[in-house]
Amino acid sequence: MTTTHSKLYADDVSLVVVVVDTNPFFWAGAALPFADFFSHLIHFVNSLLLLNHLNHVVVIAAGVSSCAYVFDSSNAGASGAADVAATLDKASRKVEEFIKQDARETAGNGTVAAGGAASLFSGALSIALCYIQRIFRSGTRHPQPRILCLQGSPDGPEQYVAVMNSIFSAQRSMIPIDSCIVGTQDSAFLQQASYITGGVYMKPQELSGLFQYLAAVFASDLHSRAFLRLPKTLGVDFRASCFCHKKTIDMGYVCSVCLSIFCKYHKKCSTCGSEFIRVMPDLNSMPDQRQ
Repeated sequence: MTTTHSKLYADDVSLVVVVVDTNPFFWAGAALPFADFFSHLIHFVNSLLLLNHLNHVVVIAAGVSSCAYVFDSSNAGASGAADVAATLDKASRKVEEFIKQDARETAGNGTVAAGGAASLFSGALSIALCYIQRIFRSGTRHPQPRILCLQGSPDGPEQYVAVMNSIFSAQRSMIPIDSCIVGTQDSAFLQQASYITGGVYMKPQELSGLFQYLAAVFASDLHSRAFLRLPKTLGVDFRASCFCHKKTIDMGYVCSVCLSIFCKYHKKCSTCGSEFIRVMPDLNSMPDQRQ
């Protein structure tokens, strides 16, 4: 069976799928306006395309209620920088249209609009993986793929299962997931994603210099990373979210059949239907530990 590596271009050719958080609940109170943030991203995308003419960049917007492609460098013509610049300018208008459309869809859901829901990163990761798999199957050769997530809003515990499925799928396909946190708090989901897939996790200290962080850390191809001193994650939050209340927990109950996690004891697994028998220890048969 032909492996993925046998179909790669040169080791410095990259396919970068960027997932961008467009959550209006986050950007309404963010220190860096979304327009400035997206300007940094446009410069970063342009720098990736200038590093190698075979590089391929895709940008996916992750809203509260939907996800969509806003840029694909393969849609630019073969004449070079002029077409790429025009496509990037079109991406700015397209992301504005996406934000308005996503806001209309969110407004129709009163619960989501009032609660300030998390961005749909599980859907965006699934779209990114599907796009990469399509590139794998489109020809005899392809660039080295990786995913870069730019997240500002908090994690959505209700997306735990879908996000973990995407992480394990990326790990199986040897696709690193890089993470750049532009919000105030770390992301447990993306910490696990970068750790499991061998990506880079970073939380910039100064968002005004976001482009410098992106260019210095995430612009390098996977082969060159072996020779660079990249940021190391000091700690990874491996806590899971329960399947019953969608809350992050420290301790819980795990179904021995399907490995579903619950914060409280249940007589029956809501995922696979297995019935549980709660066995209480016989205190009279336990040895006396008193001296």
